[in-house]
Amino acid sequence: MNRKIILLFGLLLASLGAPAQDRIETGAEQTGRYLPLLEGRRVGIMTNHTGTVGRTHLVDTLRSLGVDIRVVFAPEHGFRGQADAGESVASYRDRKTGIDVVSVYGSTKRPPDSIMQRLDVLLFDIQDVGLRYYTYLSSMHYLMEACAANGKRLIVLDRPNPNGFYVDGPVLEAKHRSFVGMHPIPVVHGMTLGELARMIDGEGWLRDGLRCKLTVIPCRGYTHRSRYRLPTAPSPNLPNMRAVYLYPSLCFFEGTPVSLGRGTDFPFQAYGHPELQGDFSFTPRSNAGAKNPPLKDKLCHGVDLRTAPSDERIWERGVDLGYVIDCYRQLNLGEKFFTPMFDRLTGTDYVRQMILQGAGADRIKARWADDVERFKQTRKPYLLYEE
Repeated sequence: MNRKIILLFGLLLASLGAPAQDRIETGAEQTGRYLPLLEGRRVGIMTNHTGTVGRTHLVDTLRSLGVDIRVVFAPEHGFRGQADAGESVASYRDRKTGIDVVSVYGSTKRPPDSIMQRLDVLLFDIQDVGLRYYTYLSSMHYLMEACAANGKRLIVLDRPNPNGFYVDGPVLEAKHRSFVGMHPIPVVHGMTLGELARMIDGEGWLRDGLRCKLTVIPCRGYTHRSRYRLPTAPSPNLPNMRAVYLYPSLCFFEGTPVSLGRGTDFPFQAYGHPELQGDFSFTPRSNAGAKNPPLKDKLCHGVDLRTAPSDERIWERGVDLGYVIDCYRQLNLGEKFFTPMFDRLTGTDYVRQMILQGAGADRIKARWADDVERFKQTRKPYLLYEE
């Protein structure tokens, strides 16, 4: 126990000496609040490279405190965060820790009952970016279902949402439910994963009416007005805050023939196509974050968003369909411009249909405005932080 006290004291000193933003204390950093729930228990963790306590990974921190970690569940991009978007992640034994890493991104997305039954309590600690189609939310949903089905407690170690200061975008319709959108929420929901876990459970969104034994360790010093800058890139193709801020608007290009910069040094900070007009050009290549990017090795012309518009302008516009509409009109492909992924990302039929009918971005945004306001009211009981 003395060793634990010394380590906890060291963590406290580290947080007190951190820069101003880091005075926002994540759930993981508050080990004293959840360590008693883990002592003497067999623990499973769903996490990745973003699950850190200061500069130390949560798994290493907890092992040094004597926590019995039996398994790590790995989401999209893997435990170490190095796999491509959409790339199946294999299960393996982690060489650094000797702990079994079980993939929940691939053919199996819900932790197997056979493993869950050998555990006493589960932890979830992953940095999210606040988008409905960012799949860490879906992985948390399936972990909640597995915990509920097997009578296990889930502890969510909450982290700030870097896009948590606004709510915007179409609300998902049930017929478009998929792994890139499982819940009737807007594209930008403005909630942390801890708050969303409370909402998923409280609104009865788990299958068969299951309820999860849920504990959320909230952040300290965070509000929904905070401009939180991520200390670690959350996935290979969101390398900086500029990409995180543009992601809500540019990700729709995943459902079109247009490149959004995968296979370059600036993914989600530009877009282009061989047939587009524009002074800016780039060629997607195979790289560590995108082994086979769309339009690989083809010269694309388009728009560079690395410096303009300003971050403030991006926040003011929110979910901006103008980029997609501009490309749709230039390429003149009609319905062939859209793949089925586009409706899965928007969560609706009407966005695509309105674009085909010639509607502009502002008119489409007005269509979802009332749905967003209703969602804001529905979410209020589940919020943990001041708006």
